[in-house]
Amino acid sequence: MRNEMNLSFSAQSQNESFARVTVGAFIAQLDPTMDEMTEIKTVVSEAVTNAIIHGYQGQPDGVVYIHASIDQGVFELTIRDEGMGISDVEEARQPLYTTKPELERSGMGFTIMENFMDEVKVVSEPMIGTTIFLKKHLTKSKAICN
Repeated sequence: MRNEMNLSFSAQSQNESFARVTVGAFIAQLDPTMDEMTEIKTVVSEAVTNAIIHGYQGQPDGVVYIHASIDQGVFELTIRDEGMGISDVEEARQPLYTTKPELERSGMGFTIMENFMDEVKVVSEPMIGTTIFLKKHLTKSKAICN
């Protein structure tokens, strides 16, 4: 049985931990391994932080949107912003690439997402925003019964 959740919140850095905890609570019903839980929470942190810092450039009036679903042990996550967008997605996906070196950004966000998830797709358009589609097959998941 498919289960879904939607979440939206102000693009403020203090909401990054809220997003991590909320998505973690949502996937807990699948009884993920500790590694899977940590990886998914890390991916949420990276994507939400990118939306806040790069998408909205620290402007707190932006909104970050999260959609998550679970279906037969497959976790799908979409994180979206309506911010600046990315002019060259392939360049942005390169390890160590950052547009904010003055903020001591490591440029590893997309690399981390790619290492921790089974599928990562990035769709972005300058001045329209960015959507990141992520998918992970959880190893130890159990079926949700109602």
